[in-house]
Amino acid sequence: MANVHANGIDIYYERRGDGPRLLFINGSGATLATTAFLVDVFAARFDVASHDQRGLGHTSAPPGPYSMRDYAADAIAVLDDLDWDRCAVVGISFGGMVAQELAVTVPERVERLVLACTSSGGAGEPSYPLHELTALGDAERDALSMQLMDSRFDAAWLAAHASDRFLADAMTQGRRVEKTDEQRRGEYEQLQARRFHDVFERLSHITAPTLVASGRYDGIAPPRNGQAIAAHIPGAEYREYEGGHAFFAQDRVAFPEILDFLAS
Repeated sequence: MANVHANGIDIYYERRGDGPRLLFINGSGATLATTAFLVDVFAARFDVASHDQRGLGHTSAPPGPYSMRDYAADAIAVLDDLDWDRCAVVGISFGGMVAQELAVTVPERVERLVLACTSSGGAGEPSYPLHELTALGDAERDALSMQLMDSRFDAAWLAAHASDRFLADAMTQGRRVEKTDEQRRGEYEQLQARRFHDVFERLSHITAPTLVASGRYDGIAPPRNGQAIAAHIPGAEYREYEGGHAFFAQDRVAFPEILDFLAS
């Protein structure tokens, strides 16, 4: 556990595992406390650094608005504090947006890159506008969120698929957790930064071997988003998995393939 003061804020990060260096970048609203289980998967094979993004967890919540460049600069500050000149990078969902911004800004510092269930914005199309969900009532928001998570997730599907039902229930419970005004503000600023994310025309600046991974039934960042990213990063590989926005928890081959790619 460590803090680095950079970009006018205190950035909280953790480091765990052994092996090649890997920077893990979290998705929307996620903190190290809520996704430790996910980081642990990577830490089984890598020396993983991960941080709470600005406005979330133990990292400062400065006045907004925040930009994607701010989030990328914070990630770079963690690398600087660790004295890592180069490492592999994996970004999931919103973290994939940050990872793209990082990789086009300092391509020389990225050894290998995995972009999972994410989008480039611009001509590569944005992800679903999640900020619009905040105006909905709980029942309507829960129903739409399930369909966005995986387009198959209706009552009949969840009744017949216990593992997906467990995943859906966990997502719903996570949205029910009480939050402070400061936490809600941090999440709001992140959603606003996400709205204006557009790195599409700069994707050609990425020089690292890149794997772009999408879930076949993802309603937040559908396969066409991942395909557009892969088509505009030189030499990038695109893979599609059986699942939705959380395909890595639904398709048993996803994590092994991603880990193998990062370790190649």
